[in-house]
Amino acid sequence: MASSSNIFVISMLISVVVVISCSSMVACAGNFYQDVEITWGDGRAKILNNGKLLTLSLDKASGSGFQSRNEYLFGKIDAQLKLVPGNSAGTVTAYYLKSPGSTWDEIDFEFLGNLSGDPYTLHTNVFTQGKGDREQQFHLWFDPTADFHTYSILWNPHRIIFYVDGTPIREFENLESQGVLFPKNQPMRIYSSLWNADDWATRGGLIKTDWSLAPFTASYRNYNADACVVWSPGSSSCNSNTGSSNSSSWFSEELDATSQERLKWVQKNYMIYDYCKDIKRFPQGSFLIVAYGNLNQNFDITWGDGRAKIVNNGELLTLSLDKASGSGFESKNEYLFGNIDMQLKLVPGNSAGTVTAYYLKSPGTTWDEIDFEFLGNLSGDPYILHTNVFSQGKGNKEQQFYLWFDPTADFHTYSILWNPQRIIFSVDGTPIREFKNLESIGVPFPKNQAMRIHSSLWNADDWATRGGIVKTDWAQAPFTASYRNFKADACVWSNGASSCSSNSPSSTTSTWFSQVLDSTSQEKLKWVQNNYMIYNYCTDSKRFPQGIPAECNAS
Repeated sequence: MASSSNIFVISMLISVVVVISCSSMVACAGNFYQDVEITWGDGRAKILNNGKLLTLSLDKASGSGFQSRNEYLFGKIDAQLKLVPGNSAGTVTAYYLKSPGSTWDEIDFEFLGNLSGDPYTLHTNVFTQGKGDREQQFHLWFDPTADFHTYSILWNPHRIIFYVDGTPIREFENLESQGVLFPKNQPMRIYSSLWNADDWATRGGLIKTDWSLAPFTASYRNYNADACVVWSPGSSSCNSNTGSSNSSSWFSEELDATSQERLKWVQKNYMIYDYCKDIKRFPQGSFLIVAYGNLNQNFDITWGDGRAKIVNNGELLTLSLDKASGSGFESKNEYLFGNIDMQLKLVPGNSAGTVTAYYLKSPGTTWDEIDFEFLGNLSGDPYILHTNVFSQGKGNKEQQFYLWFDPTADFHTYSILWNPQRIIFSVDGTPIREFKNLESIGVPFPKNQAMRIHSSLWNADDWATRGGIVKTDWAQAPFTASYRNFKADACVWSNGASSCSSNSPSSTTSTWFSQVLDSTSQEKLKWVQNNYMIYNYCTDSKRFPQGIPAECNAS
């Protein structure tokens, strides 16, 4: 029988042989003893199951972390992670590539924890020569704590692609030809850590880590690095131009048409932040913004104490009203001109006394405002769609309509087109009202004040239904209105500057900036106003005994 010392020597020799054989183009997959080193945590990081599983834990005293044994210059790196379950607020699980030094390169996945039931935020970033500020953030389309999922970084000389379970979520291309820095000269190690960041990670630091739930644990398995290992400066396991392995298709990989569609699907439905659209942060940028789809990305809930909810991965927003309170939201961006669409499904049944408001408004005492307001009614009686335009704090330009459908049975699209020449209110693409810029005859027009989109559901039973005669029936509460398919093809205003040029937007999609009603649209407008208009301030001579407003006489 071999002695214990002989067994130890043999096992060490086997380990050395394995490490040498796996330090070629393709790293050995799956054995953490071989591939990584635990770097900090005082025992909180553990390699288990014969090297097949690695766990990081965090308690109030410390987190933990590891790094790869090898440095890489290009590669495709995969790892399966199962994130901290339950109330993970305040915690961050980071998994990234990074080079040393003060002008480092870095490619980041960071998973920002949240309260139980609320989604993780997947934060990505790219640093080159110490400069980052290229964040994109996502929610995921699954629970990342229930099972293991694969997170991949493909990094070649042409692009970086972030993948989740094989689905691309982000592509960062090499645009050095346009003066954009790209990480291609500094070898990087893989790092991962689990740490406390409750000063910023969850809702900007408002939600703190609940240490009574510690220790928090994240788990890793099936690590694989199909990559170019750097032995010493200037010496790589790949040649200078291409990967040296037959399996290195990643070295020139790009997204095919199918992958591009999957990328668009993720970014439309699950992206919640994109630095490319943050003109408040980058006021020197100049571009027209087309925002769409994801309500988490475009709106902040502003009041209602939980009565407003964004659900279905940002695809649906609901406002509710009960006797204690209503609820509301506003857009993250301010706009100065745009074409804005939203689909609404209004409060069904007996909605008497309730008002669902959806409008553009600037702040201050001399505000501008463009209004849709939906005045509820008794069951079986129609909603009243109330419209108004305010300039410099003055309105009194009401037009009201019935609708030619039941606005509670399904979603319908309500649009505001606002350009320097006119405002057009449309319902399902049919114009119902046009308010022209008639400054030439002394009529104020909203064109100088940027406005946010606001919406609210509130009780107005002192006036909303039959002049306040019919009151809200609180036995029917809560009342709920629903929103989806937001789109703002618009000029975003930030720090005193517009994302569009001074005269017209810089996008070829911006036909709305000079849009007028063609003959067909004019006929539709007349049809609505002849058949469904129930109040027009321009014909209310009792209200204006000194003569109707000037714009009413304009052709």
